[in-house]
Amino acid sequence: MPQKSASWSGKRNGSRPYYVHAGILGLLISAFIIVFIASLVIPVSAAGEPTVAISEYHVNPSVLMPDSLGTITIMVKNTATSATLTENTGITTSEAGVTKVTNINVNIENVRLEGNGIIVQSNDFQRVGEIGPGQSLQLTFSIQAPSKSGIYYPEVWIDTTGGTSTRYPIPVNVNTAVGIQKQAVLIMGSSLSDSVNPGDEIPLTLTVSNAGQTLADDVILKITNVTGSIAPKNTDLYHLGTLSPGDQKTTSLTLLSDKQASIGLVRVPVTISYNSIDGTFLTQETGIDIMMKGVAELGFVSVDTNPSRLSEGTPYDLTVRIENTGTGEAKQVSAKVDLPADGTKEAFIGKIKPGNDAPAIFLLEGMKGGNYPYNLTITYTDDMGVHSLTRQMNLRVPPADNSGNLILGLIVLGILAFLAYRYWYLPRKNGDGTFPWARKN
Repeated sequence: MPQKSASWSGKRNGSRPYYVHAGILGLLISAFIIVFIASLVIPVSAAGEPTVAISEYHVNPSVLMPDSLGTITIMVKNTATSATLTENTGITTSEAGVTKVTNINVNIENVRLEGNGIIVQSNDFQRVGEIGPGQSLQLTFSIQAPSKSGIYYPEVWIDTTGGTSTRYPIPVNVNTAVGIQKQAVLIMGSSLSDSVNPGDEIPLTLTVSNAGQTLADDVILKITNVTGSIAPKNTDLYHLGTLSPGDQKTTSLTLLSDKQASIGLVRVPVTISYNSIDGTFLTQETGIDIMMKGVAELGFVSVDTNPSRLSEGTPYDLTVRIENTGTGEAKQVSAKVDLPADGTKEAFIGKIKPGNDAPAIFLLEGMKGGNYPYNLTITYTDDMGVHSLTRQMNLRVPPADNSGNLILGLIVLGILAFLAYRYWYLPRKNGDGTFPWARKN
């Protein structure tokens, strides 16, 4: 019985593995077909995963004093450019597929700055967002230096979605001379007159000296036009060449000023550019300070009298109109005349602006007829100081017409002669005072 049982059992067991192996084989074949078909339509990327890196950073100021404030500015860049995706649409792998190019963005979740001795005053930058291939993002952290001098290395931590964290140390110099590059220090001085009148040419000499510890090569001065009021006469670029430490060079130039330029201090910007010893192109801004002072120029417009025709012994007004043709304001303007007449012979005017005029009025008493030469003197001040201007004038007073008084005097004399003859001479001669012709009758 055991042998039969074993034989029966072996037949039963021998048939079941056949079906089992057939089913497993079918499943494997189906899976293979599914994987094969799926491989035909799933895109294949030829590019790696996108990553970020800090392409550049700046610490401002470059050297911090203990407990002082500063900033760290970083530039975060997506290092990926683009991905090539190939999509096979054929039944077999030998058939051609469709190639597509797509961008790979990187999503930045958080950016933080670990101080490592530096006091970080800014919060983390959370949910920064996506950066496209080759694009950059600028972030700035506010920091405070510690009390102790030294070199510190705060770290920037950048967390991205689906990627690894990026850590980047940034050196921060706190009051040490380590790593500080010695540079050229260019100082410009100017030599010109104390003041300039608007409209005049301005000759000056510029001196540039190198007070630094390294050479400055290809030094160029550029004069900037100041809104049309002051400009270089010839050129606005002056090449000085190379300046070694302790050397200096001079150049002469002429500036033109507009007559309508504003009065006061005018700064002419100057840009100094040069190449440092390591080839770095550097620029610095300076300027030329010019004091613009206006000059008043007074002249006479007209001289009138009221009444216009003078007569002997008659009071009159003398009006002199004074004009300012200069570029500066005339202040404390006064005028006086030295006529031999009583009255007001000095007039106070005050201010006369450029392009304006004002009258000086003198109230004078009458004079005898004749010609009277006199001096008209004007005194005023402007930005240049006190000035006096004298001009010789002439005033003619016609003599009075006395012909009427002469005739009247003759008539009066005739009447008086008649009365003397009648009442004085005849009574003494005839005794009775009668006329001779009446006596004959």
